[in-house]
Amino acid sequence: MTELLDLVGIFVFALTGALMGVRKRLDVVGMAVLAEMTALGGGIVRDLILNVRPAAFQSLGYVLVPVVATAIVFFWHPHVARGMPVILVLDAAGLGLFSAVGTQKALEYGLSPLHAALLGTVTGVGGGMLRDMLVGEIPTLLYDRQFYAVPALLGAGVMAALSSYGLHGWPATLAAAVLAFGLRLGAMRRKWRAPLARGTGE
Repeated sequence: MTELLDLVGIFVFALTGALMGVRKRLDVVGMAVLAEMTALGGGIVRDLILNVRPAAFQSLGYVLVPVVATAIVFFWHPHVARGMPVILVLDAAGLGLFSAVGTQKALEYGLSPLHAALLGTVTGVGGGMLRDMLVGEIPTLLYDRQFYAVPALLGAGVMAALSSYGLHGWPATLAAAVLAFGLRLGAMRRKWRAPLARGTGE
């Protein structure tokens, strides 16, 4: 079940990466690179920090799913773009899931709750950060005006806190993921923004 949820999250993240490739007028190879980076980048960075073989290189599905997403966007990107509201909702769900699961994995490898939460956040937003860097945009992690990294950080923090109180397994993961998901949806609906430095304006 966990791997299935991972693949769904990977697929949605890959769609957003491939769509970025369309917006930047990249060819199909560039689209595929962005899709793979967006979908797998955060998990790969996490696993490299933990000094374990990245999960993306242990299952063929992890690599093929972004390829499928790229093909869908390549042939039907106008239709996919029209479905962006749904994709953004699924993206928020993937953000929450990856942040929580990434935190749990970091805890299992002996990291402190604080460091595990930070690494869980990287799991959630790292792929998007790599995507943005590849296309020359300021990464969301550094310019969180869309309130993307903060929900991931809070969800990861709750996951770490629950674990420190002895609460493990899918109930804790679900609670943390739902929190991050709800905050991200609230930010999209209510246009919440992280504040700029005083005096710099909007």
